[in-house]
Order: sequence, then structure tokens, then C-alpha cells
Amino acid sequence: MYPSAAQAGRPAYNPEFRHSNNRPLPPGFLQHQQRMVEAQRNIANTNFRGRPLPACPPDIPPCEWKFNPSTSPHPSHPPGANESAMANGRKRHSGNHSPYNSKRQRFSSPVPHQSSPQVACSSSSVSNPGARECQSSQTLNVSPQLSAPQLLPLCGENLCSSLEDYAKDKLSGQMVELFEACQQQLSDLERKERCRAQLQREIQRLFPMARLYLAGSSLNGFGSRNSDADLCLVIQAAPVNQRNDAVYVLSLIQQLFYRLSYIERPQLIRAKVPILKFRDKVSAVEFDLNVNNIVGIRNTFLLRSYANTERRVRPIILVIKRWARHHGINDASKGTLSSYTLVLMVLHYLQTLSEPVIPSLQKEYPECFSPTMEIPLVPERPKDIPLYSSSNQASLGELLLGFLKYYASMFRWDKQVISVREAKALPKSNSVEWRDKFICVEEPFDGTNTARAVHEKVKFDAIKAQFTESWQVLQLRKDLNSILPVRNTIQSR
Repeated sequence: MYPSAAQAGRPAYNPEFRHSNNRPLPPGFLQHQQRMVEAQRNIANTNFRGRPLPACPPDIPPCEWKFNPSTSPHPSHPPGANESAMANGRKRHSGNHSPYNSKRQRFSSPVPHQSSPQVACSSSSVSNPGARECQSSQTLNVSPQLSAPQLLPLCGENLCSSLEDYAKDKLSGQMVELFEACQQQLSDLERKERCRAQLQREIQRLFPMARLYLAGSSLNGFGSRNSDADLCLVIQAAPVNQRNDAVYVLSLIQQLFYRLSYIERPQLIRAKVPILKFRDKVSAVEFDLNVNNIVGIRNTFLLRSYANTERRVRPIILVIKRWARHHGINDASKGTLSSYTLVLMVLHYLQTLSEPVIPSLQKEYPECFSPTMEIPLVPERPKDIPLYSSSNQASLGELLLGFLKYYASMFRWDKQVISVREAKALPKSNSVEWRDKFICVEEPFDGTNTARAVHEKVKFDAIKAQFTESWQVLQLRKDLNSILPVRNTIQSR
């Protein structure tokens, strides 16, 4: 269980704590009856500008998992880090395609609320070009404190047919084996969600109107068993100054986390988007917490929709992420590619084949992925986007080889920008965002460069060299072990 600071025998958070900049916290903000008033003062103290979040009840029900009816929604103890995917006594859904099924991921609120309206995406044929519009039978009015998104099952779970049609050769079979062993299980996600729900309750002692969202690979479909978890704390509707206000908020939360017995090593990282890194002892998961980096929530559900649209997308991305990590080119903190950038690079390649494997969902369904959509609507709008029917029947191994070849010898790094939004390579302009950058990958919502961490030529040359070397070796041997030790990778998952 997750004890509070008081239950752990530690001192409660001191409301008189003063930050180094001598900005005092409002007195008495921990008192239940003053929470709503104090929330406005908290925002004022950090010099926030813009429209704050709407008022809400002091005690906000956390987003929790909807378990099997035969299972208690509040287990006596969170599952351990090595618990199998058969947690809670549930079996995986069986189907015509199974061994790659996983359980359906759903959130629900423990309190009664109106059911979410149905969202329909009108399309006559998914593979035909042209924009589709996601239409709602009624105006969506989803309150984040009353209902959490109900997530569709991912491709490779219980909606998609078997991967066997794309894994008839040795290389493809190895990719499926690696994917099945390393993909994130529902039990992994449940552990992260339990921690998120508890941390939201703790943080609401400081900011009662705040909402804490799970984002990144934990929800987008491309996570693995040992993936870290990203958390986004939404403290107001308007943007937050990341250099000053976000750092101040994270410093307050850091002090709070020092007093929680189940949180260890809270470390404030001052970056372009500052984060608070920490480890949850109960789930054994490493977390990165940011403040109001709302684009991360938007791209989480965009990527999840891509994971859902074609069953080959998740296996190839997981294998490529493991390959990049094995060769030391998947760490933005060390000047190489972030996992998010790698995912966008794979999606771009799959979009730009002569027979595309996937379309641009932002072009096909613009209303489902509007960059101005309110955050509570973001998980709802893409729910009914159907599977994409691709005429490209290449095996997983062929797609992996093609990906390596594309970036080793075909893509013009010095002249092109990778754009998943447009499903093509854009010409590099002379704007500040792209000028003098070695790798240019467009963020689908805000247009920034997700590969800006690659700012040293030696790192860029190492990335290019690894693409070339792996393509040449894999083309010759057709064995995944020649570029990635499959058994060791599975054992270190």
C-alpha cells in the first residue's frame, strides 16, 4: 500500500516551508476547508498567467483501473515488480490470432458519472485518401476529476489478427519473439497507475486543482516491461513558464516527496522542460514528472492511435528501440536520439513507402487530433478510428531492413525534415528550429525539433554509422542476433 507521510511516521508537510527565492506558501493551505481558496493563492504565488483550471471538489476521486468484477478494485497490496501478466486472476482474451494478445487497458472512475458520448469517425474506406472528420453525437464535456479515459485495446492485443502472416521468415520470427517477451504487460501498467493515483492525492495537498496524467510509452503502446513512466502535472489551462514557474512548482513537490516513505531519490533536472525524477519503491518504477507539458499528453494518444492502426507498428518499433539502446544511440541526455524521436522516425518511414503501411492520421482525421483540443477530450476523440487497410504486405524483417536502409543511404539529413504530420519529408528551411541542426524531426503538434539533443557532430556521425553498419550486416545475415542479441535482450527486459 502507499502510506501517507503521517502514516509513515514522518513529519507532515510544513506549510511554512519557504523556497530559496523567499516566496512564502499561503498559510494553512493543508486545511481541508481552505483548499479552494488556497489553490488560487498558490497559482498567484508562482506568477502564473492565463486561465486557471476550473474549480472542483476538494477531494477528487483518483483515476483507477476497472478490474474484473470478481476482483477487488483495491487490492491489499500493489503487485511486485516481477509479477506476471496473469495478475488478478485474469486470463488473456483468446481469439483467432492469440499468442500475442494482451489485456484490454481501461480506466474508469470509482464514482458514478455520466457515460461518455459515442464518438464516430465517418469514413467510407480507410485506405482512400482525404480527410475524415471525427464527429460526436453530443458535445463532449469530460471532467478529468470525474472520469478518466477508457483506452481502446492495442493492435497485437485482442483486436488484431495474428502476426504470423508477417513472420514466416527467421528474422521476422525473431522480432515477434522479442516483442512478445518485452512488451509492457497490463500488470506493469496497473502498477504505474496505482502510483499515479496516490501521487495525485499527495500533490493535491499543495495544488488541490491539479491533475496528474500518465503519458509517454506507458500509454502510447510502445512501452516495454522495464520502461520508465512519464507523468504530466496539469496545474492550469494556460501555458506555464517552464524556466521559472515550472521549476518552482517542482521544487515544492520535491520537498513533499522527501517526506513520502515510498518515494526515493527525487531529483530536480533543470532542462528546457524541467522534470522531477524519482523512483517508486512499491512498483519499482522510475518516474519523470513535468509541469504542464501538455503536448506530451497529445502526442501520447496520437502515437497510441498509430499503434492501433496497423498490427506491424508495435513490434517493429519495440525492436528498433531495443536495437538503438543496445548500440548506445537512444539517450537524449547523452546527445543521441530520444525514444520519442525514434518512434517518429519509424512512423515516417512506414508512411513514405511506395505502398504505405500507415497513413497520416492527422491528415485523415484532423478533428481527432486538433492541437487546440481541450485535454479531457484528447483520449476520447480517436477512439473509433478504424484499422488501416494497407496493400503493403511486407514482413516485419523486410520492414526492419528497409528502415535501416532508408536512414543509412536514402534520407537526406542535411536537407530534409521528418514529418509524421504530413507523412513526408519536408525541405529544411532556414528557421531557427532547423538551422544548423544535424537531425530534424518535427513534433506533430507544436512543430519543434524533437531531435535537438543531437547537437554534436561526433554523435550525429555515430548515429549515421550505426544505421549503415547494421543495415549492411543484417542484409547479409538475415539474423536479428547479428545486430541485437535476442536472448540477452529478453533476459534483461
